[in-house]
Parts: sequence; structure tokens; C-alpha cells
Amino acid sequence: MKPPLPWRLGLTGGIGSGKSTVAARLQARGAEVVDADALSRQSTAAGGAAIDAIRAAFGDAFIDAEGALNRAAMRERVFSDPSARQRLEAIVHPIVAAGIAQQVARNRARCVVFDVPLLVESPRWRPQLDRVLVVDCSESTQLRRVRARSGWDDDTIRAVIHQQASRARRLAAADLVLFNDADDLDRLHADIDRLSSRFGL
Repeated sequence: MKPPLPWRLGLTGGIGSGKSTVAARLQARGAEVVDADALSRQSTAAGGAAIDAIRAAFGDAFIDAEGALNRAAMRERVFSDPSARQRLEAIVHPIVAAGIAQQVARNRARCVVFDVPLLVESPRWRPQLDRVLVVDCSESTQLRRVRARSGWDDDTIRAVIHQQASRARRLAAADLVLFNDADDLDRLHADIDRLSSRFGL
């Protein structure tokens, strides 16, 4: 049975999967894209709503000279101390949730795409969505793309991959899967266009 408009489509995928490319194409097709990562980055930029609480919880070493979150220091901290991630998320997630609610309230599109990197990891998301779309690729493709994009070494990239939900866990949570291993943008766009018609785009 078709849900009331708008459709609420969750979009996720591991680092380097091409999730942002898929989100951009869906937006070009007329979807309203709610980018949880962008809202998170805004909250941790200089003057962002999360900065004072991060400074209080973690100390000045985790705020850079411009007054933004020191991402490199925080990345090292959460890899070595899983509880640090939980403390950071407890600060940032409510701010992001409020930003999402405001954006959804303004929406007039037939489909709202929730671009959420940690959709599978966070149990609060699934009940809010009509469908979950996973952008999938092999780990070797993730390594190659992130090396080219960010210049990270393979150990750092693997550490990020292993912090995220496993490929099998993401696929198990998917209603729809876009396999994006080929670096063929025309083919990916064609696949997205076929899929997007299901959601009135």
C-alpha cells in the first residue's frame, strides 16, 4: 500500500560508496534531500551550536584555532575510545534532529530523501522511513575511491569502514540496493532514474 505523500526514503552507504552522488541525482529529479552529515558539520563548524558543549565535554584540544571541531583529534579519540563517540553523538544528534525536523516541515516535494551515513547503526531512523535505499560497493572500491578523494592511507580508511555497519548488515536492512562498483556515472544515473520513478520523481 502506498504511503501518504511525501515518500520518506532513507539513503545510506559506506564511505566511498557514492551515496552523495546518488543523493545529488535524486535532488536533481525533484526530491527534497535532508543531509544529516551537512547538518552535523554545521553544528561543529566555528560558531556552531555544538561547539560549546564539545569544548565542555572534551576540552580545548578538540577545538581548532578557528573555533571549529578539531576533526583529526576527534577521529583519533573515537577510534581509541568508543565511549567518546557516544558522548559526541549525544551532543550532536539532538541538534541534527532539530534541523531535520525544520527542513521536513518546509518540504513541498513528493519524496524526502534522508541522506544518513549511520542510518543502519541508529535504531531511531527505520520507524521514520517508508523505504531504505543502500548504495553498495566492494571494500576494494571504497579503498580506491577514498584514497583518491581524501589522500588517506589504507589503514585509516579501513578503520573508518570498520567503525561503520558491515556491508552485510547494511544490505540486510535495505529495501532497495544500488550496486555502484563500476565508476560508470551514466549507468549509475540511469539506475537512479529508473528507481526514482517509484517515488513520483
